[in-house]
Amino acid sequence: MRVGRGPTVRLRRLAAELTRLRRESGRSREEVARRLGVATSTVYRIESGHSRPQGRTMRDLLDLYDIGGSEREALLALARDAGRRGWWHAYGDVLPGPYVGLEAEAASVRNYEPLLVPGLLETEAYARAVVGAALVKDPAEIERRIAARMERQRRLTGPDALELWVVLDEAALRRPVGGPPVMAEQLRRLQEVAVLPNVTVQVLPFDTGAYLGMGNPLAILAFPDPEDSEVVFLENMGGELYLESAEQVHAYVQVFDHLRAAALGPEGSLEKIRSVEKEIAGR
Repeated sequence: MRVGRGPTVRLRRLAAELTRLRRESGRSREEVARRLGVATSTVYRIESGHSRPQGRTMRDLLDLYDIGGSEREALLALARDAGRRGWWHAYGDVLPGPYVGLEAEAASVRNYEPLLVPGLLETEAYARAVVGAALVKDPAEIERRIAARMERQRRLTGPDALELWVVLDEAALRRPVGGPPVMAEQLRRLQEVAVLPNVTVQVLPFDTGAYLGMGNPLAILAFPDPEDSEVVFLENMGGELYLESAEQVHAYVQVFDHLRAAALGPEGSLEKIRSVEKEIAGR
């Protein structure tokens, strides 16, 4: 992105976090500017993502909002990374993870999932089973995680609805997460969402055999401002990887293109989902 043409993805993420912290502190922009000895316009430019706070200003903001420990270190790292192109990090103690914030800002998401239904399409019961399998035992934390997933789904409707293209391995349809009744309900949910004008769902059937990209979930996020580079999101047990270089993004776009070319078309995929749902429901 060229300087002066608007915020990058990381600047928008940092801007959102600093705005949230200010609001939670109960302070106005004018008060923050006065306490830091800067112009109100400076605070506005930071919170709108048009300026990256320099080291001293960033530390002063975190001091003012009383942010310490790992959250402080994560935000300082994010501020440093906002000046660089491409990054590898997971800020799990700032957000549930940076992915949710990126998704909230995206215009479109292309998503491949080999084993599970993606969070944007999960029912509450399915989500509860997935979270429970992650060994989360605190009931309050489970409910917060589920509520966050349900909130994310608001992006699928409305005037600025997210363009979502999902490719699912048939294994994601047949794995009885939560038991047959929960899975049957989830498959009915997929049928409902798949007919939305902004949603495309394709299934890679078992008889496809081996295929390019098999078993490695990925998401490609694109943003409203064409000056903002697309982001590839990869996740494994070791953490989260975010790729932004043109070469890396292009490589994964090609992988996704191969996946959707190998999959059943939208109508055939809908028939496959209906068929599996009938099997699981015993109809």
